[in-house]
Formats: sequence, C-alpha cells, structure tokens
Amino acid sequence: MTTADLHTLTGAYALHALPDEERSAFERHLADCDACAQETAELTATAARLGLAATVVPRAALRDQVLRRITTIRQEPPHEAVLPRAARTAAARGRLMSRWALAACLAAAAALGGTTVWQHQRADDAAEQARRAEQGADEIAAVLAAPDARTGPAKLADGASGTVVVSKSRDRAVFVVSRMARPPRGKVYQLWFDDGGTMRDAGLMDAGRSDQAVLLSGDVDGASGMGVTVEPAGGSDHPTSEPVALMRLPA
Repeated sequence: MTTADLHTLTGAYALHALPDEERSAFERHLADCDACAQETAELTATAARLGLAATVVPRAALRDQVLRRITTIRQEPPHEAVLPRAARTAAARGRLMSRWALAACLAAAAALGGTTVWQHQRADDAAEQARRAEQGADEIAAVLAAPDARTGPAKLADGASGTVVVSKSRDRAVFVVSRMARPPRGKVYQLWFDDGGTMRDAGLMDAGRSDQAVLLSGDVDGASGMGVTVEPAGGSDHPTSEPVALMRLPA
C-alpha cells in the first residue's frame, strides 16, 4: 500500500471501517502525517456529532404527563336500562364483588405502602437520571457544534483512538474516544486538565463503554493539556497511576 493510498483512508478510519491490517498500516502512517492526523480528528468529531444528533432522550416530563392523562379518562359503566334482567343481576353481583375487591386492594395498599413509596422514589430517580443525561448530551453537542470548536488527536494504546474538542467561547472541552479498552475490575478512567504541570480533576469516563463522548467537568480555564489515568472506582483527588494518555489541547 502506497503513501498516496494511505492518505485516502482518513474517513474509513474515523468510522472504524478498516480491516485490521489496513488499520495498523494507517495508524503507523498517522504518527508521521500531521495532515492526516488533523483530518482524522475532524472526521471523528463529526461522526460523534452525528451520533449525538441521532440520539433521542425522552423528556423528563413525559412520565408525569402520561400519568396525568390517565387520571382524566373514565370507563363508562354499562347502561342497565337497556340490559336484559339476567345481565342486570350479573351487574349487581359484579358491583358487590367490586366492593370486596376494593376492600382487598385497600388492605394490600396499606400493607405494601412502603413498597409503593420505594417504587415511586425509584421512578423519580430514573426521571432525574434522564434529565441529567439529556442535559449532558445537549452540552456535548453545543461544544462539538460551536463555530470555534478546535480538535486535536489523542494517541491511546491497544488500537484505541481519541479526539479532544475545545471551544474557547464556551470554555469547555469534550473527549471523544473509540475502541477504548475497559479498565480493570474496580477501576475507572479519570480525566484531568493539565494546568501547567498540575493535574486538575475533569471527571470520570463510563467504565462500561468503549465508545463515548465525555464532557470534561469544569471550565478549560487556560489549561494547556489533558490526561487520562486509571483510578479506583469513584475517582481520586489526584492521579495515582501513570497516564494512559497525555495530549495538548488544540489552540
């Protein structure tokens, strides 16, 4: 494969569409070709934007809206005047049985009140998680789509590829990564801003996902670079391991 051929593989590489042999050859070429590195980083960021644009997160208010509408709908009872006598008798017996059923339900509700409260709390927690996920996706999309967004490649081990996107106007950064090896059990990848040699916590990655876009916590605030380390679950106050990635933030 010639160098000219390798220059044409930036798009396929950004979309993870290369076979292993071509991917390895392209990555060796990528280390020495600034033009391809820049184009690959931009295409990877664009692919991430399209993925976020196709993601639909349910509105946090959707659950409450459905429950509210349910309470406004009543089932009409049968019109006894037009029913045969046998049917009216059956309806009367049904009402009597309904009273016993209602009493049983009330007793069960009293006995299971604690369970009901617990389930309601879980529903509220799920709604809050959905709201946070929607807000996070909006913030990531805003950085990726910012007119002044700048991208830079991140060199990672084990065939992983990454891109850091920075918007000066929003003072935020996003780390987009693909094929990232999962951390060891009980560990997590932690992101850091490099403030002139001092590492500042920038949040945690999702340990269960190899492809993800992460909004770094906090403002860029003049940081010159970023890094990734492996930390105990829950993160650390300062790096406790050698970085698996270090990169300069794009100017």
